[in-house]
Amino acid sequence: MTAATHSTLFPQVPDSADAVLEGLDPEQREVATALHGPVCVLAGAGTGKTRAITHRIAYGVRAGVLQPSSVLAVTFTNRAAGEMRGRLRQLGAHGVQARTFHSAALRQLQYFWPKAIGGSMPRLVDRKIQLVADAAAACRIRLDRGELRDVTAEIEWSKVTQTVPADYAPAAAKAGRAAPRDPAEIAQLYSVYEDLKRDRAVIDFEDVLLLTVAIIQDRHDIADQVRSQYQHFVVDEYQDVSPLQQRLLELWLGERDNLCVVGDASQTIYSFTGATPDHLLDFRTRHPGATVVKLVRDYRSTPQVVHLANGLLAQAHGRAADHRLELVSQRAPGPEPVYAEYADEPAEAEGAARRIRELIDAGVPAAEIAVLFRTNAQSETYEQALADVAVPYQLRGAERFFDRPEVRKAGVALRGAARFGGNDSLLDDVVTLPSQVRAVLSGEGWTSEPPAGSGAVRERWESLAALVNLAQDLAAARPDATLADFVAELDERAGAQHAPTVQGVTLASLHSAKGLEWDVVFLVGVAEGMMPITYAKTEEQIEEERRLLYVGVTRARERLHVSWALARSPGGRPVRRASRFLDGLRPGSATALGRSAARTSAGVERGAVNGSTAAVPRRTQRTPARCRVCGRTLTDAGEMKLMRCEDCPSDMDEGLYERLREWRAEQARHSGQPPFCVFTDKTLMAIAETVPEDDGELARIPGVGVRKLNRYGADVLAICAGQQAD
Repeated sequence: MTAATHSTLFPQVPDSADAVLEGLDPEQREVATALHGPVCVLAGAGTGKTRAITHRIAYGVRAGVLQPSSVLAVTFTNRAAGEMRGRLRQLGAHGVQARTFHSAALRQLQYFWPKAIGGSMPRLVDRKIQLVADAAAACRIRLDRGELRDVTAEIEWSKVTQTVPADYAPAAAKAGRAAPRDPAEIAQLYSVYEDLKRDRAVIDFEDVLLLTVAIIQDRHDIADQVRSQYQHFVVDEYQDVSPLQQRLLELWLGERDNLCVVGDASQTIYSFTGATPDHLLDFRTRHPGATVVKLVRDYRSTPQVVHLANGLLAQAHGRAADHRLELVSQRAPGPEPVYAEYADEPAEAEGAARRIRELIDAGVPAAEIAVLFRTNAQSETYEQALADVAVPYQLRGAERFFDRPEVRKAGVALRGAARFGGNDSLLDDVVTLPSQVRAVLSGEGWTSEPPAGSGAVRERWESLAALVNLAQDLAAARPDATLADFVAELDERAGAQHAPTVQGVTLASLHSAKGLEWDVVFLVGVAEGMMPITYAKTEEQIEEERRLLYVGVTRARERLHVSWALARSPGGRPVRRASRFLDGLRPGSATALGRSAARTSAGVERGAVNGSTAAVPRRTQRTPARCRVCGRTLTDAGEMKLMRCEDCPSDMDEGLYERLREWRAEQARHSGQPPFCVFTDKTLMAIAETVPEDDGELARIPGVGVRKLNRYGADVLAICAGQQAD
C-alpha cells in the first residue's frame, strides 16, 4: 500500500555514513548533505521525499554532525511519523524524535504544565462532537448529524487560524468559507463550547497547540529549555501547515535557522482545515539564503500516469500552479490510462468490480488495487459491487487495524507466547519466526487457506494473514529475529498506527489516500458536480479540487482507470458529463484553454519552450467520438486518437509521418524521456492523416493537449507545412 510496505520492509542497516548516501539520485543526495542553515525541498509526488529527508537526518547523525536527541522531525499523521521512525532505525539513526505536531506539543505541554501552570493537566478529549452537541443544547439550537459535524469543523478551523469566537463571522467571510449555519450562531456555539470545556476541566487537540504556544511565548525560561533540547528541525508536508502550527514552529526555532522543510504546493488539499501553502511558497522570502532543492524524478508512476498528472496541472491557475513541478517518470512504459463512461452509478461500480475481479484472477494482488472516490458516501455502492463478485476489500478510514478485536486478541496471544513459549505445546515443533506466528495464530482461527466468500469471517482471516505476512518479511530481513522481536515490532507499529498490508482491495476517499500508493487505481465518479464538487464555487476552491484529482492520479504506479456516470441511479436522466479537469486530456474530449506550461527540471526552472498561447475554443457539449470515415461510435482509446476505426481506410501522408517520427526522436533525446512522452505513434498517425494547418485544427486531435500544443505546436505545424522545424 505504501512505499514502505511495497519494498523490503526491513533492509540491512548501512555500515557507515557514506553508505547512507548510496542509491540516492543527485538531487536527493543534495538534500541529504545540506545539513546547515535553512533548506527547502520542493518534492513532487513519488519523487522520494521521505527517503531524502530520512537519509539527510541519518547521514547527519552517522557523520557526527547532528546529535540524535537534538533533532525533531514533525509530520501530520501518526502513520507517517511511525514510518519515518522506522526508516531512521533501519538507517542506524536511533534516538531521533519523529512525531506529529500534536504529539510533540502534547509531550512538551505535559512536561512543562506543573512548572508553568501548576497542578495536573486537564483531561484531553478524543472527540469534541459531544461537547459541540451539548453547546447546541445549551443555546437551544437544533443541529442534525451533518450540521453537528460541520459546526465542529468550523470550530477546529477557527482555532488553528487563531480566531476567537467574537471574530469568527468576519474571519470566515474574509476566508470565503461557506458557513453551515448563520455565522452569528456558529460564533455563539463556539463561545459556549469553550465555556463548557473550562467548566469540565478538559481540553481538545487544538488547545494542545494553543497552550504550548502560549507557554513558550510567555515563559522565556521554558522557551530556552525547549530550544536547548532541539537544535535541528525537519518538517514534512510543509504545504499543510496551519497558521497555528507555523507559530509553534517559529517558537521552537527562536532566532535560529536550522530548519529543513519539504512540500509540494500542488498537493495542498486540506485548506478547509486551515492548511495553507503560503508558508512553503514564502520560504525563500523569509530565508533569502536558503538552499532550495527540487525533486522531480518520479520513481512511483509510469510515464503514462505521469503524463496525465502533468497535464492536469498544466491547466491549473493560481499561486500554487505558478510553482508547480513537472514530473519526469523514471519507470518503464506502462499502459495508457483507461477512461470509461457508464449510464449510472451502480453500473459504474459493477464495471469497476468486474475489472478488478479480472485483474485479481490474472495475478494482481488485491492489496495492490484501490478504488478512490470524492466522498465517503460513495463507498457503499462499491462495497456491494465488490462483494457481489467475491472480491475482499478494506475500507480506509473505518476501524483502525490495531483496534480490530481479532488483532487485539492475536497480539495478546503472541505476547504470551513470546513470554512463556517454552510451555506452549503449539511451539514444540516449530523453530522459525513465521512458523511460530502461524502456530500461535492458528489458535485464533487462522488457516493456511482463506475461507470461502466474503464478509466478517473473511475480514478476520485477512487481518491475521497480514500479521503472518509481516512475520515473513521480518524473518527474511533478520533471520535471527525472535518472537519477542516480532511483538516489539507490532507494538511500535500499533503506537504509530502503521498497519501491515491487508490482502483486500482498498476503498478510500481521495483525501484519505494522500501518502499512499497502489499498482492499480480506479478513480471513480470523476464527473461534474462531484469533481469538482458542487459546493466548490470560487477559483481557489475549484483549483483545490483539481489538486485533489492530481493526488488521486499520482497514487497509481502502473494502471489507472478513470470513470464517471451520466446519471445517479438507473433510469435517471443522463445529465452529467465527465469532469472539466479531463478536457483535452482524455481521448475524444474537447481541449481546455490552459495556461502556458512552465517546465521545471530537477533543481532548475525554465520558461515555456514555445511561446504559442493560442486560445482553443471549448466545446459547450460533449458528444461521442465517431469515426470520420464510416461514422461509427468509437470506444477504443487508440481508435479515438486516430478518429477512425482501425480497419477503415487511411489517407495518411507516409512521408509526413516519417518526418514527424524523426522530429519526435530528436525532441525525446533532448528532453531525456521516451519518444511516446512527446507524442504516441497513434497521435503522429492522426496528425499525418489530418495535416492540420493551424493551432485550432491541431488542438482537435486527441493526444494534443494544451501543454503539448504550447510546447510543440509551432514545430508540428511547420513540419506539416513542409517547412523546417525550429
